[in-house]
Amino acid sequence: MEIRLLRYFWAVAQEGNISRAARILNITQPTLSRQIKELEERIGAPLFHREKNQLSLTKEGYFLKDRAEEILTLDDKLEQVFSAKRREQLGGTISIGCVEADNSDTVAMLLEELIGDYPQIKFNLVTGTSDDISDRLKKGILDLAVLIEPVALKEVETLVLPREEKWGFLVSKELFIANQATIQPADIKGLPILCSGRPEVQRLLAEWSNSAFDQLNIVGHYNLIFNVLPLVEHKVGAALTIEGAVADRKLEESVFIPLEPSVKTHCVLVWKKRIQTPAVQELINRFNQAFK
Repeated sequence: MEIRLLRYFWAVAQEGNISRAARILNITQPTLSRQIKELEERIGAPLFHREKNQLSLTKEGYFLKDRAEEILTLDDKLEQVFSAKRREQLGGTISIGCVEADNSDTVAMLLEELIGDYPQIKFNLVTGTSDDISDRLKKGILDLAVLIEPVALKEVETLVLPREEKWGFLVSKELFIANQATIQPADIKGLPILCSGRPEVQRLLAEWSNSAFDQLNIVGHYNLIFNVLPLVEHKVGAALTIEGAVADRKLEESVFIPLEPSVKTHCVLVWKKRIQTPAVQELINRFNQAFK
């Protein structure tokens, strides 16, 4: 006899009413009625006296209720034991590398849920450039990484995260283009540009502007947007970046202007193809359940 049927019977026996038991079990009343009827047919005897909207146990019903209580109590204890053992296994520290992006709070949300369920898990969250994070992942220093597309790593598993990252320029409010709603390729002719040193980002800028990268007015390269905020504010250059990297910063002297035609990419959760620790695998599973 299935544990599920015993739980259905037990709920009806406790409530004495099909409707109330169905609400507790979160199933429909017709489904529960059908399950109880099938259980009675399997046993070969009625389990309830039916009187209007109230049910009372028959002799066979009382007998099954006593046995069901024993079985369900044992089942609950077994589940608790295995759950406790699983919680003991899910310990240790998870190391996660993350670039500056809007999807950072997605990582925070799932980490919060995981640690709420398994308080013995600790984490080490590292913010850095894509190159630095990728290198640490390849060396095994990091378990997981959140990178911006495109990702050049090999022998890794990936999961695309939901929110798009919008590209644009962070510019001083005193620049002539600061009041524009968007920046088009014609607007950057002669504009001093601060750009990432990543070849992938440089190709992105060249393809969007329909210009060779070496023909653009690149005045400097940077790795983290934090490092060039003063340079942007003092009009040394306009920094190519994603909106998520500056969304939570107090930008009093600069403004983010998106590209037109728009350029949008995604962040990607990345991990190496290898056997993961139970804690890391649990976090990966939660990402998959949420976004795959």
